[in-house]
Amino acid sequence: MGRVVVEVMPKPEILDPQGKAVVGALPRLGFTQFTGARQGKRFELEVEGEVTPEILADARKAAETLLSNPIIEDVVRVADASSESAEVPAR
Repeated sequence: MGRVVVEVMPKPEILDPQGKAVVGALPRLGFTQFTGARQGKRFELEVEGEVTPEILADARKAAETLLSNPIIEDVVRVADASSESAEVPAR
């Protein structure tokens, strides 16, 4: 079974109140090195078999027509989940 990851973000010119709230809270929690934050959406789409270029193309079409609002959001990434880089280990 394969998995496709789709990431959607608000367009840069669109106000992001959730991102603004996050960036306001970070310094209060001791994370002073961060100066901005934007909050987006991540979808994981499962497919039977391997993820092929055709599957990725169909996932992009789905992302542009269903998973995002093209007026206020950009599809920023469509990728095979198995090719993602390793996560940062928990402390």
